[in-house]
Amino acid sequence: MSKITESNIELFTIEELERLSYKFLYGPDISCDGLFSERQSYSDIILVGRLRAAVQKLNPDIPVDAQEQAVQKVLRIYSPDMLHNNETFHQLLIEKVKIPYQQDGYERSYEVSLIDFDNPLNNEFLAINQYTIIENNQNKRPDILLFVNGIPLIVIELKNAADENATIRKAFDQIQTYKATIPSLFAFNAVCVISDGIECRAGSVSAGFSRYMSWKSADGKTDASRFSPQLETLITGMLNPATLLDLVRNFIVFEKSKKEDLKTGITQVETVKKLAAYHQYYAVNKAVESTLKAAASDGNRKGGVVWHTQGSGKSISMVFYTGKLVLSLNNPTVVVITDRNDLDDQLFDTFAASKQLLRQEPVQAKDREHLKELLKVASGGIVFTTIQKFLPDDGKAEYDRLSDRTNIVVIADEAHRTQYGFEAVTKDVKDKETKEVIGKRIAYGFAKYMRDALPYATYIGFTGTPIENTDINTPAVFGQYVDIYDISQSVADGATVKIYYESRLAKVNLDEEGRRLIEEFDKELEEDEEITDKQRAKAKWAKLEAIVGNQERVKNLANDIVTHFEQRQAVFDGKGMIVAMSRRIAVDLYNEIIKLRPEWHNDDLTKGIIKVVMTASSADGPVMQKQHTTKAQRKTLSDRMKDPADPMKLVIVRDMWLTGFDVPCLHTLYVDKPMRGHTLMQAIARVNRIFKDKPGGLVVDYLGIASDLKKALSFYSDSGGKGDPAETQEKAVAMFIEKIEVVRQLFFEESKTKEAIIVAEPAAYYDNYPGTGFNYKRFFSASPKEKLSIILQAEEHILGLEDGKNRFIREVTLLSQAFVLSIPHEKALTVKDEVAFFQAVKARLVKFIGGGTGRPDIDIETAIKQIVDEALSSDKVIDIFDAAGIKKPEISILSEDFLLEIKGMKHQNLALELLKKILNDEIRTRSKTNLVKGRALLEMLETAIKKYNNGLLTTAEIIQFLVDEVAKKIREHDEREKKLNLSREELAFYDALAENKSAVEVLGDEKLRIIAIEVAEKVKANATIDWTIRESARAKLMVLVKRTLTKYGYPPDMQQKAIDTVLKQAELLADYFVNA
Repeated sequence: MSKITESNIELFTIEELERLSYKFLYGPDISCDGLFSERQSYSDIILVGRLRAAVQKLNPDIPVDAQEQAVQKVLRIYSPDMLHNNETFHQLLIEKVKIPYQQDGYERSYEVSLIDFDNPLNNEFLAINQYTIIENNQNKRPDILLFVNGIPLIVIELKNAADENATIRKAFDQIQTYKATIPSLFAFNAVCVISDGIECRAGSVSAGFSRYMSWKSADGKTDASRFSPQLETLITGMLNPATLLDLVRNFIVFEKSKKEDLKTGITQVETVKKLAAYHQYYAVNKAVESTLKAAASDGNRKGGVVWHTQGSGKSISMVFYTGKLVLSLNNPTVVVITDRNDLDDQLFDTFAASKQLLRQEPVQAKDREHLKELLKVASGGIVFTTIQKFLPDDGKAEYDRLSDRTNIVVIADEAHRTQYGFEAVTKDVKDKETKEVIGKRIAYGFAKYMRDALPYATYIGFTGTPIENTDINTPAVFGQYVDIYDISQSVADGATVKIYYESRLAKVNLDEEGRRLIEEFDKELEEDEEITDKQRAKAKWAKLEAIVGNQERVKNLANDIVTHFEQRQAVFDGKGMIVAMSRRIAVDLYNEIIKLRPEWHNDDLTKGIIKVVMTASSADGPVMQKQHTTKAQRKTLSDRMKDPADPMKLVIVRDMWLTGFDVPCLHTLYVDKPMRGHTLMQAIARVNRIFKDKPGGLVVDYLGIASDLKKALSFYSDSGGKGDPAETQEKAVAMFIEKIEVVRQLFFEESKTKEAIIVAEPAAYYDNYPGTGFNYKRFFSASPKEKLSIILQAEEHILGLEDGKNRFIREVTLLSQAFVLSIPHEKALTVKDEVAFFQAVKARLVKFIGGGTGRPDIDIETAIKQIVDEALSSDKVIDIFDAAGIKKPEISILSEDFLLEIKGMKHQNLALELLKKILNDEIRTRSKTNLVKGRALLEMLETAIKKYNNGLLTTAEIIQFLVDEVAKKIREHDEREKKLNLSREELAFYDALAENKSAVEVLGDEKLRIIAIEVAEKVKANATIDWTIRESARAKLMVLVKRTLTKYGYPPDMQQKAIDTVLKQAELLADYFVNA
């Protein structure tokens, strides 16, 4: 039977691309020494001849010298910051290359196109494999690059679907290696694609693994069959020329956010490159098409409703929609409407962070007059406002007409809200002085007032929850659904995580009257889910609030939340949000919590573990007034909450932050407030965001919202949505029990290392039933030293199983995720120690993985904490070397005696893993200061491990090689400082200059030594904190290095390469010099 190989998958990919009009070229044929050479050297990234030809073809009316200047501008993009380079190029690609010239005394610009976005097939599309790139002496060859007009926009990295070690994660890791070793390739990259032939995902150059997404539809109408390889669907759906160019032009955003260091006060701008997922791409295109149709002369002005479940990127979809609409609809004015100030601020910040795509600065209306002023323009503009600013002055029945233009588009966020109605209602008119009712007036829903102001505008709604069947306003204002992306799709695609529900009613009892009042209150909420001030004033509300906020109950609630949250935090790093029924209860709860945990409190806004987010006035009294926050203070708290590393872990809210507030690391929501319908759905979605390896979010119910959740699910299903808004925690517990059985079973499998383990420890295995398995139960009653020894025995057992290491790590990772979802359920707590043991064994295996790459195979960003065994975390803990029966050397870990001791270890698998880890760490330490030598040593280690993995070396042979060759070379490197009489940094520059063998022959060791000392001095004198990102500082340093090399007769033909290496070495040592 023929085996599936990586080359088969590569061939399949190329054939699929050829079917889509890509032309295939074999990389070596067009290399600098190929038959049909198109590159001057292997460091060339762009196919310059093809780019020149495309520029000439697309810009026939622009002078040839301006065309060439445009080409050179693209080729000269260089800074040490790869993402900055990528953004610079993206701007040139989308906004055209501006080449200034003088005409009639005025400065004008030629705008040179690199790609014809309007006519995709007017461009040249190439698929090239085996395209070798050499940068900084690193030789890399990505599997397939896709070029458009000679520019490599797509990197495709493939792994073999039939090889269980060649995972899609390995493909991602390979992309990270390319970014580190050949960063120039990524200056021009639009999309990275990773695949094992079946599974396939795409992401941007700055995306983490969890942000790489599948492309599930080839045409945007139906999802591809689950039996179709995802690679085929992505190629057809995403990489066809028309879609690819549309994505590059309209669906990539460089999102900016300011982050202030609270200690130093320094503000930094962080950039994240975001690429639309398939559901966003298709929905936005449908929405734009629907809007254009509705805005036409015979259109009905209803653009439709986009329903995308909360957390799946609705806000950024609105940005993509607006960006594309601006190009499609004759410079429209876009009005973005929310119904709350905090939502207006949040959405405005998202748009403001993406102004490059929008091609203009969005503006926030301060008040009604400002709104009127902003909308009385001839064209253009993106205006943010709350719907309340459309309320007419002085009780009028009509709002002033602001514009008759047809190219105005109103985007409503959360389009299902009750305020968007047309209906007339009568309201009391009161005397301003006496407050007595003196008459009646007719008032309308805001939809009517918006139509008064903008009668010919087109309206489109975006919502995270569906429209209820009884809602007649939303379709009347916006029309029908344009696109639906529900919970089941979102979870399946990895756009959101599942939400689990845990009832803790029994922990904090409500009396009979409280339960009855909640039921009655629920009935009232049926009519209006948004609780008005009038309702709050009702005796019923006050009575219920008094029962829920009873001092004894709040004390119990505080106690339970603290215990529950600490148990969650012990196994899962993240944050929690508490939803209180009233501001009074929020403050009382805070005070009870800090009585239990005084160290969580801090008056300083920038410090402390728990905060309350609310407003208060002096009329509320000093206790509540103390918790009052201004808009600026809430922004500070919001930034703290969103930062996973910030000590702030818990927040108490009443209404704020329950919609539109995005905190991916939020894993638990404590609900102690009556909620239903959309409000409930919006609130629980706070915990469904993707974050590292977060397996799900948990909603903890203290007030009996289960029936409301069922009702929410009912109207969700009736609206055509699939998937549960929240599943019970029992389901997570069942999954956990299943996973722990799978891991236990691995210790009952027959291991090749069993005999060797029994020789060292006769009690390691059971003699008879329950089996011949490894007896890890000894661990729970053992001393600290014995515990470490048992962990090592367990590790050796796993290493002796068929693919044991990978299977064990995979299964314990899944077990840990299920455990996190189950805590603090009793069934999970009873086997906590067993999970801790499995995690400890996994931790040992992970530490010894990866060999030379420096990245463990399972180096996934993790929020899941390992449970620390108390005995192992105490000060008396015995070192791992001691537990392995080896004495750790006092002077050098690489001494010959110590290495011989490792060679003589009884457990050879363990010896090899330990040796790989030690050498890798030692090389990494040296790589931090010496670029060239670190790279050479790392290559030596990686080559040896590759040979071992491919079966070319036995365990004994690779141990011999690592001790006799690799360790010896590291020791020799360390001795060279004394031999050459150079400091560590001088030696680093010596190695950078000596990399050119002809320079060593011409100049000799002594002269190179003198040059190295002088170069080190000049670099040290010119290194500043920000020199690596300042072109002027880099240019000055380049000139100084060049002069030094010329002065001593360094071979001219090799100077540029030496300068590049020296600058790279200088970057590595910059921190050392600046802080020295």
